[in-house]
Amino acid sequence: MSRGVWIRFILVLGLLAGCAALALNVKPNLGLDLKGGAQFVFQAEGTAETPANAENVDKTLQVLNQRVNALGVAESNVIRQGEDRILVELPGVTSDEEAQAAEDKIGKTAKLTIHEVIGTAQPDAKPSKKDNQVLPSDQGDSLEVGPTVIQGDEITGASAVQRDQSVEWVVAIDFNGKGGDTWADITGKAACNPSGDPKRRIAIVLDGEIISSPEVNTGVGCDVGIRGGSTDITGNFTATDSKDLAALIEGGSLPLELKAISDRLVGPSLGAAAIDASLEAGIIGIILTGLFIIVVYRVVGFAATIALASYALLAYAMLVGLGSTLTLPGLAGFVLAIGMAIDANVLVFERAREEYAAYPSAGLRRALAVGFNKAWSAIIDSNVTTLLAAGLLFVLGSGPIKGFGVTLTIGVVASMISALIIARVLCDLAVANKPVASRPRLSGLGDVGKVRTWLDRKNPDLMKRRQTWLGISAVALVIAVTGIVTQGLQLGVEFTGGRQLDYSVSKDVSVDQARAAVADAGFPEAVVQTADTADFTVRTGDLTNDEEQQIEAELAKVGGEVTKVDDQQIGSSLGKELRNNALIAFGVAFLAQLLYLAIRFKWTFGVAAVVAMAHDVVLVTGLFAWLQKPIDGIFLAAAMTIVGLSVNDTVVVFDRIRERWYGSKPDEKFSDLANKAAVETVPRTVNTGLGAMFILAALAILGGDSLQDFAIALLVGLVVGTYSSVFMATPLLTYFQQRWPMGRVKKERVVRDPEDSGAVV
Repeated sequence: MSRGVWIRFILVLGLLAGCAALALNVKPNLGLDLKGGAQFVFQAEGTAETPANAENVDKTLQVLNQRVNALGVAESNVIRQGEDRILVELPGVTSDEEAQAAEDKIGKTAKLTIHEVIGTAQPDAKPSKKDNQVLPSDQGDSLEVGPTVIQGDEITGASAVQRDQSVEWVVAIDFNGKGGDTWADITGKAACNPSGDPKRRIAIVLDGEIISSPEVNTGVGCDVGIRGGSTDITGNFTATDSKDLAALIEGGSLPLELKAISDRLVGPSLGAAAIDASLEAGIIGIILTGLFIIVVYRVVGFAATIALASYALLAYAMLVGLGSTLTLPGLAGFVLAIGMAIDANVLVFERAREEYAAYPSAGLRRALAVGFNKAWSAIIDSNVTTLLAAGLLFVLGSGPIKGFGVTLTIGVVASMISALIIARVLCDLAVANKPVASRPRLSGLGDVGKVRTWLDRKNPDLMKRRQTWLGISAVALVIAVTGIVTQGLQLGVEFTGGRQLDYSVSKDVSVDQARAAVADAGFPEAVVQTADTADFTVRTGDLTNDEEQQIEAELAKVGGEVTKVDDQQIGSSLGKELRNNALIAFGVAFLAQLLYLAIRFKWTFGVAAVVAMAHDVVLVTGLFAWLQKPIDGIFLAAAMTIVGLSVNDTVVVFDRIRERWYGSKPDEKFSDLANKAAVETVPRTVNTGLGAMFILAALAILGGDSLQDFAIALLVGLVVGTYSSVFMATPLLTYFQQRWPMGRVKKERVVRDPEDSGAVV
């Protein structure tokens, strides 16, 4: 065994030890559904110029969302209540002190303006002109400042930084074109005054208080000014002060002033029993998946299972290390990444089996090295397309969309490390062992498997019936679209809004009992939480008075006397802006994947893959429409996961098609090669699909109501995605090849020494 393998093994142990230390010493940030948090209600107060109507309150919602995100609070909810109230929910805020600090930061007006300095003045002096003001400055004196020259909306960004290794924190702000021009003008005018003259200062005012009044640097020329559209705010800020100020500026000025009328701490929106059941289901699913991989791939399967377990540690350590927020829908990203980690190992093992069958005398180590090399392009392409989508969902999305993008990115990176580094080291050690090397069948790589043997013997011609397969897909799409049009989509409360009801009861009742009572009243999808100002808060869709009475009656059966403490109409937490952002993020992600596949393969490959992805999402949505299942945040996460599963399957098939086409003879038909490639990937598809299905089936059966719909959607998406890769994307590609042919490019065959982990390319 080479020294390099042992060195890599020691490095892997060090990596896992570091991850374990991080996981044990850093607590995770949990979302509202897992931990609860703080809930604030603000009353919007308007003026004659800006009334507190629904339109202006919605504009205020947008600013609050930006402000909350800038404060680093992920997976928050900002919802309009009625006409002029705003509900803000922040996860992880569990004490009164934290709640008060968050309330102060969120509701602050944060009106930032920039003024020219006229001169110093006595604190109680009257300004020399009507539009001027006399304000105390950050430097201990009082300044008379002129009218506002730069408004807050002319500032495009703000961030807390330390310049040139300085210990002093400053707030760097960027202006738009108009603001940048004005800044250059006023600093150029101020620079014409001598050093020490108050007129050489610029006043930056936040909510009527001068927070910074720096003197223009002596290096700035008279009537030249500071150009470039940016500047720094100084003021002896601490790191916390500068970050808080940057967050307020970044969020912008609130269109309406907000008055806090209530604040309270609420429990998790999912019960402890549901959370425990979901965790147990995930663990059982991963164990079953590991056992399946071991049965199919024996010794190397055992090594891959250990690597899969290390994936969970890696992903969790990365999540807590980056300070990301973990929510139940966010776990969808990890579910997808587990599937991709399994798939990467299966791809390698199937390739290694093929290589060993072709050159048994070369040994298992060489077969394994070749397997990793040949599977490399498919693994990289499928992971990169998923990372592209995840990155765009994070940049363009908000709320749960952004959170999904973060967890999916972490999961994919962890899965690649697990599959391509940890699994490779463990598998190298396994096949280098003499008892294993002398027993190829024990290794799991000694034969191509029963499924592949049967397929090679039957040699089915799938592309011969490509019209039939595309016809079946077309019929399925018609049925799905018919369901969406005729049955409609049962949008959840996140999309539609509804009512929030607060109840107190006379008996001791657990939140799980309250959830069961609300479900018995006919509202199983309602969000039920504990609260410090009432026993329970119930959030559901629009209710009639009779339906509300039904909820009270069911609660009375378990809780005795029921008192309704509060009753509010609420807006959608996944409002119009977020829905638009989600659609934009989906669209751009699709285009980015199409572009990447067009560059790596050909544009026809990208179009076929994207059409198959859209086909899969529409079919699952149509099924939910026919079954009258709710379309909510969890379904949204499932839809995004299905996109990832679909493109992953399609890329694997396309990679094999491209490889066969580039190495084919001039008289070989593209459709025949595509058929051969699709058939060759069936064992990988079956084994990967079954491995992922164990996890999803466990979630569907044991995960409780919170994850059953999610798991069902993914199970259907997995089946549909597998079907569409072979029976829709591949037939489409063969038609595209007839119309827009792709030329052959021969690849040279290069053999490297197995000791250098080389392979035949």
